[in-house]
Amino acid sequence: QVQLVESGGGLVQAGGSLRLSCAASRTISAFLAMGWFRQAPGKQREWVASINREGSTNYVDSAKGRFTISRDNAKNTLYLQMDRLEPEDTAVYLCNARTGVIAYSWGQGTQVTVSS
Repeated sequence: QVQLVESGGGLVQAGGSLRLSCAASRTISAFLAMGWFRQAPGKQREWVASINREGSTNYVDSAKGRFTISRDNAKNTLYLQMDRLEPEDTAVYLCNARTGVIAYSWGQGTQVTVSS
């Protein structure tokens, strides 16, 4: 079990950029995978991006070419670089870690608001 704290959200205009951070309470290098999800009011939680232990990344189609997931193992931190943001990206973004085969941890989320 690990504590995750997201930061970096805010209010930006369409076309702008944000970098989200997810700080973990302990080393992340051995996690099976980490990822970002988002949830807008009245919507289901949606997977956005993930990175596995080997460094392979995956993205939801709407984020491909705009978002980049990465991690810094030395800082125990996961990142999501978001470029060319659109109003449809507005949501609470949550960090997730798969800490074992059947074990998961979630952060509290950080708000991203993209204005027209």
